[in-house]
Amino acid sequence: MRKVFSSILSSFRYSALAAVALAVLPVWNVAGGNEGVDDRGAVRLLKTVPIPGTAANTTNGKLYRFDISFVDQATQTYYLADPSNAVVDVVDAKAGSFVKQISGGFKGIAVVGGVVQGGQSGPNGVVAAFPWLFVTDAPSRVVSIDLRTDTVVSSVSTGGADNFRADELAYDPKDGLLLVINPNDSPPFGTLIPVNTANGHLTVGMKIPLPFATNGAEQPVWDPSTGKFYLSIPQIGLNPKDGGVVRIDPNTAMVETTYAVEHCGPGGLTVGPRHDVLSPRHDLLIGCGMVFDTSGNVWDPSGTVTAAPKDVILDVLTGGTTDVPGAGAGDEVSFNSGDGKYYATGSGSPLRPTPSSAAQGATVLAVIDAEDRNLIQLLPTFNVPAVGTGNSTTQHPAGTAHSVAVNAKNNYVFVPLAANNVFPNCLTGCIAVFVRSSKVQ
Repeated sequence: MRKVFSSILSSFRYSALAAVALAVLPVWNVAGGNEGVDDRGAVRLLKTVPIPGTAANTTNGKLYRFDISFVDQATQTYYLADPSNAVVDVVDAKAGSFVKQISGGFKGIAVVGGVVQGGQSGPNGVVAAFPWLFVTDAPSRVVSIDLRTDTVVSSVSTGGADNFRADELAYDPKDGLLLVINPNDSPPFGTLIPVNTANGHLTVGMKIPLPFATNGAEQPVWDPSTGKFYLSIPQIGLNPKDGGVVRIDPNTAMVETTYAVEHCGPGGLTVGPRHDVLSPRHDLLIGCGMVFDTSGNVWDPSGTVTAAPKDVILDVLTGGTTDVPGAGAGDEVSFNSGDGKYYATGSGSPLRPTPSSAAQGATVLAVIDAEDRNLIQLLPTFNVPAVGTGNSTTQHPAGTAHSVAVNAKNNYVFVPLAANNVFPNCLTGCIAVFVRSSKVQ
């Protein structure tokens, strides 16, 4: 395996990758509890948390299709949107153990004409502010769940067309306000949804049209320092190299500013560390969803031009960007204030087996130092290809390692994996738990 990765890494024209090559090693030494935790600072696999199938599962009884994950830092609880099982999976983020599955009348996997429709499935996005859990679903559905009873207390529609889903979302706890994105509508749009924090009830508020977004819209985040929402836009206009991040005012629902981001296809988005007035800097990490090559074109796996994968750090104070070569392409990204590192998925990385639609194997999770803005480690995760085009006892959709969330109190990093026989205890699907530092609580 070391020779394989060494050969692949040598094809990149980035010195940063050479520094992390030794970090891309097998990590199958599974520890129980706090035993065997590496105290040298490297991130490693600690354990896996099996996810059981439910009676509602239509993907061969196992976890294959999942979406956004979220850790409530206040309660140390991990939530995963799980369309395969039509539930939200709940894991104790302190112990790294399975707790339960919450049913909310979710759509599950949608199949139209015998083909799985990701844009019409659900649940999709999750965010928690105890005692409320906010979840998006199809068609255009947003629910509020009381975590004390696991019951839906409010359900509203964002008004999208053609059974398309409400997808990623962000929560502004200061104003009690959700920003929910409908990415599959044409054009995509956002919706502000006020939350009654006393009873969890939702009210549909102002719409935010995104007519310039020509390839959907991705992750929104709320930044408490600026009091604004930010949203990744994979493509602006006709050229796929032109993407960006927009800043949205939660009071007016207006797009105030567009930050141009080239050769990236912005997808995941997370708020980085805050810096004091002596060193003003206000960073967001952008998870790039598309791989470009060294000539500035979309990378062709069968072509002759070398891939140039990257993620991007955006300073919203200046609009300046810093490339992080070697990371990406993936989806969700997360910042861990516990160790000062970003964690970025790489389910679409050129290091994955190709063609991605038919090949099973390792892809990478990137560890990025938030202060120095450089890549320091890559870890193998896992992609599982689709079998067939629909759902049956023998078929299932693809499952890619595109979701990540972090518990800052113990530095646990949670990455859901589709059912496979490579990672331990993952035959029905699992949550891989990575960790850095020996100081595990």
